[in-house]
Amino acid sequence: MPLDSQKIKKDFPVFTAHKTLVYLDSAATTQKPREVIDALTRHYRTKNANIKRGIYSLSEQATEAYEEARWKVARFCGAPCAKQIIFTKNATEAINCVAHSFARARFTRGDEILLTVMEHHSNIVPWQMIAKEKGLKLRFVSVTKNGELDMRDLKKKVTRRTKLFAVTHASNVLGTINPVKKLVAFFHARGIPVLVDGAQAIGHMPVNVGAFGCDFYVFSGHKMFAPTGIGALYVHQKYLDTLPPFLGGGDMVLSVSETGATFQDAPERFEAGTPPIEAAVALGAATDYCNTLGMENIRRHETELTAYALKKLARIPGISVFGPKSAAHRTGVIAFAFDDIHPHDLASLLDEKNIAIRAGHHCAMPLHRFLDVTASARASFSVYNTKKDVDALYAALAEITKALHARHEH
Repeated sequence: MPLDSQKIKKDFPVFTAHKTLVYLDSAATTQKPREVIDALTRHYRTKNANIKRGIYSLSEQATEAYEEARWKVARFCGAPCAKQIIFTKNATEAINCVAHSFARARFTRGDEILLTVMEHHSNIVPWQMIAKEKGLKLRFVSVTKNGELDMRDLKKKVTRRTKLFAVTHASNVLGTINPVKKLVAFFHARGIPVLVDGAQAIGHMPVNVGAFGCDFYVFSGHKMFAPTGIGALYVHQKYLDTLPPFLGGGDMVLSVSETGATFQDAPERFEAGTPPIEAAVALGAATDYCNTLGMENIRRHETELTAYALKKLARIPGISVFGPKSAAHRTGVIAFAFDDIHPHDLASLLDEKNIAIRAGHHCAMPLHRFLDVTASARASFSVYNTKKDVDALYAALAEITKALHARHEH
């Protein structure tokens, strides 16, 4: 069933406050629907109390709301059990949790972690830090000219010392959707666990971590209509009860003495201190919103819009568009560049027309070096975007480039 984006746009109050806004930066953060905003404020109005510690009704209601959100998130991403969902601050913290709790405890000098050049810094820097501490080696899989994972290079880079493969589900620059299920099967056949960074996939396409078979899956709530400050880490059951905690503090302990502590079972063991309770509740509401629209419908809408945008942008002289040529192989993310216009200048000029895009290296400097560009401009779509938004971007880019070339001719 096709989505009515004009109608959906009315669900998002920001577009009432900014009536002419063309928001094309959803890969950085999505706008928030009224249902999510209401869930957050309703929690503060009616259930605000600290969780798990209070022996009184309001605290019990808050605890129930928090755990219901965990159950919703588990169901949304296909986790077999709600206890396999650990709430984190964001995808970055989730990856750091795996780096410290899994890699630090299990890897030894000379072991290797395999990454790809299309990774976000969040899926590079934590591994660099652990590698430096433990004497590990990082290896990077290359990307083809079409912006897809180079499977021949991947097979060459796997060695007997490879202890983990960490890969993005979808690139935040190229839009490339990696074949997660196939990759997991390949590495599991060699006894190698897999972490998937789902920050750019969750909320844009159906995700089923149980079907993928991955060992870890991470994502941020704010990229799927939830507030900032909440994310999730899925941990496969085989690791859940053996990983040491990442952070220490209240609530993650069973008992504490002057000489030591015993820890809770998962997920509490990994959720030290007071969590972002209201943000978790709002994340649960975001999953409800996505389910109401239908993830297959969301994916279809973004694919059609991306295909339309790729065709329009191809008409602009001098533009270089990065990533797969087919919208079916990518998310609603389109990064592009011009030889004679810096992306920052381009973003500023578009902002004058109330069109919001991202410009820079998008926390993916190794990929930009691989592409041989210092920076790129990026337009990214969500359910509230329409062909009219794409037309506005195309018209503005055509006008900017025409004016610039006319100036050069003089």
